[in-house]
Amino acid sequence: MAFQTEFEFTLPKGYVDEEGNLHKKGYMRLATAADEILPMKDPRVQSNPAYLTIILLSRVITRLGSLENINPKVVENLFTSDLAYLQELYRRINEEGTDKIAVICPKCGNRFEVEEEAPGEA
Repeated sequence: MAFQTEFEFTLPKGYVDEEGNLHKKGYMRLATAADEILPMKDPRVQSNPAYLTIILLSRVITRLGSLENINPKVVENLFTSDLAYLQELYRRINEEGTDKIAVICPKCGNRFEVEEEAPGEA
């Protein structure tokens, strides 16, 4: 199996662009050291450390719907539930190396992995 560096996702609510189009499906790639270091030089991060999340996600999201240029303005305009979802996905793929969640069946005790569904997606 090839090493996976890009992960597909579906936002819980979706990004609404300036024309009113809804974008929900996208791709996030694994972060590099530069992705985490270079934003620290940005004046927006220096004046507001919470802005690091915005810049970081704009660097690692490679596509969102028909949008191919994901910039900080796009991430700034995400709904908070979508931002929280992407932060958790970022953590999972970069720390654990997978977009799956390890679970244990409460009845039989078997361990397996499942893909997390975005809230409201079921």
